[in-house]
Amino acid sequence: MNKLQIEIEKKLHPREARRIEQMLRKRTGINNVSISTSGQMLVEWDAHEITQEYIIECIKKQRLKVISVKNGEDTSHEDDHHHGPSFLYVLGENTELYYAIISGIFWITGVVFSFTSAAEIIATTLFIIGAIFGGIFTFSSSVKDVLRGKFEIDFLMLFAAIGAAILGHWGESALLLFLFSLGHALEEYAMNRARKSISALSDLAPPTALIKRNGELEEVHIKTLKVGDIIVVRPNSTIAADGVVVTGTSPVNQAAITGESMPVTKHPYPHWENEIEIKTLHPEFRVFAGTINGNGALEIKVLKETKDSTLSRLIYLVKEAETQKSPTQQLTDKFEKYYVPAVLIVVVLLLFAFVVIDESFEQSFYRAMSVLIAASPCALAISTPSAVLAGIGRAARQGVLIKGGRPLEDLGSINAIAFDKTGTLTEGRPTLTHSIPFGTTTKEHLLKVAVAVEALSDHPLAAAIVVGGRKELGDIDIPEAKDLKALIARGIQAKWNDSLVHIGNRRLFEGLTGTAVPEEIDQKMTELESGGHTAMIVHQGDEYLGIISAMDVARPEAISTLAALKKIGIKHMVMLTGDNQLVANAIAKTIGITDPMGGLLPENKVTAIEQLKAQEGGVAMVGDGVNDAPAMAKSTVGIAMGAAGSDVALETADIALMADRLDNLPFAIGLSRRAKLIIKQNLIISLGMVAILVPLTIMGTIAIGPAVVFHEGSTLVVVLNALRLLKYKM
Repeated sequence: MNKLQIEIEKKLHPREARRIEQMLRKRTGINNVSISTSGQMLVEWDAHEITQEYIIECIKKQRLKVISVKNGEDTSHEDDHHHGPSFLYVLGENTELYYAIISGIFWITGVVFSFTSAAEIIATTLFIIGAIFGGIFTFSSSVKDVLRGKFEIDFLMLFAAIGAAILGHWGESALLLFLFSLGHALEEYAMNRARKSISALSDLAPPTALIKRNGELEEVHIKTLKVGDIIVVRPNSTIAADGVVVTGTSPVNQAAITGESMPVTKHPYPHWENEIEIKTLHPEFRVFAGTINGNGALEIKVLKETKDSTLSRLIYLVKEAETQKSPTQQLTDKFEKYYVPAVLIVVVLLLFAFVVIDESFEQSFYRAMSVLIAASPCALAISTPSAVLAGIGRAARQGVLIKGGRPLEDLGSINAIAFDKTGTLTEGRPTLTHSIPFGTTTKEHLLKVAVAVEALSDHPLAAAIVVGGRKELGDIDIPEAKDLKALIARGIQAKWNDSLVHIGNRRLFEGLTGTAVPEEIDQKMTELESGGHTAMIVHQGDEYLGIISAMDVARPEAISTLAALKKIGIKHMVMLTGDNQLVANAIAKTIGITDPMGGLLPENKVTAIEQLKAQEGGVAMVGDGVNDAPAMAKSTVGIAMGAAGSDVALETADIALMADRLDNLPFAIGLSRRAKLIIKQNLIISLGMVAILVPLTIMGTIAIGPAVVFHEGSTLVVVLNALRLLKYKM
């Protein structure tokens, strides 16, 4: 099945988006359509039955202007059809708001004249003009609905306004259309605030880049950049492509991509001329398009074309996320499908109430119109999508990509979190942890020997020892070693300062000396190994110098993050790792994991997640999105760490933490819980208002005027309530 992401010019009301979805789904070959109110469409289609061009034509027939089309390639299409009658848009995109204001002015003026001695015809004329300005958009939308055999909220409102006018209540008719159009316009204005958090991503990348060719600088469009090109980024300018630093050192503000509040200092990568994958680079060497350079000039080797950059992937996935409806929204959509016809049946019955009770047709008709207004589910239609859009937008600003309404709601209901160990709770690479001299050997001498010999090796443990040792020794000059020889499964040997040096495990020295290693060294090694460290003996000539050890240490933020998760009510925090149980226990004890599970193969991790779900209900799995993909797929919510630069992590997870930081996890859970709370509040407000107004209008306690005010007021309240998510903080 193919996917097509389409952006249209027009911003849609939820009911209009739903109507277009229904029309497109009827087309042969279109399997599913999801449309967001911001104008993003996700179309799933069968290439054996229809073509991409056919889909575009179907959309144009809905009088929608296509801005761009993306199906994995960057392609764009333009058409010249306006999305509505041109005369409606003479004042620009805010025309509906202006019309509503004009309608209100005429209505208020009409009310003033109705209290004077002026002829009644003047007030009535002013009300009619106000009704025309207030109802022109409602009329346009209603005609489309009726021609398609649909009776949506716009039709209900227009029908009620016409009914009031027929009965001579021109003031109430004008008030209804004025408040309905004003509510619709203000609702759109408020929703745009949520959309700006997302649409602003598209403006992050600069349109051009400075490329270095044959020693000369040339300004080119970013779409022409190729992998391997060298671009120059001047101080305080925006980086145009994902890549690796070739020359220069400078702090880079990555907040737009990763959500990190502090700039990250970038350094040249020593092996930049080799073939590189950006996801394998340490953060100090890699840069992303859309981030802002600091006070130093940088030269960068392009590693991804513009269409494949992290920023482009992020924009694509955020737009796709907008189209994904939450379980609550899907439920309310189904509810409305049957609710609107039910309201119409009740209204028709009320129209003929005069037959069975002692009242005039005019009274029955008036009451029916009041009920029609009170029962219209405007607030219900907007309550969930407004909260979902605001939540996704707020998360994106923090460097958390939430891929739709379902994970936004689900994350707030989890009771347990399972973590991969390597690269998630730990740094993902070994670090020098101990250098313990024995006998008369000094720590400085032990480190000098170890660094000199290990510098010749390409083993990851050797790199950790060299980096950690040099850090401790400072600028001390270390003579170079030579004649390195690898001793399989035992260690290494080399010559240093005219003596033979061996670094390795017990087995190496038992074979070398013919005796067991000294008891003091053996005990210390056992102690380190039981704590998860990889310990090695350093031996020079015929003397034991001491022990060096390394391990994959916990992330600096791991302890505080797990403490924060415990504080917000996550009681079970499980670590899943392929390392032995001793290592798992040591890490767990250090950082606060409640349930360490070691010695697991990938299939064992899946089984562990299934068991956790059975015991706890909602379970999140946090991993790197590659090796942990099966377990993440089985979990309630899959969360990828360090997704910036990793396409696999972006694709696999329901939620992606763009920066390689755990401390965004409590924020994401807190935001999800707040979003769920706001959605519940909105449903209570919208359905509660209907539950109150409908009985009161049936009994005749409330007339059309107050019903309109309360009805439209509840719609604005739910939108403004949802927008509180944009300011959410832990």
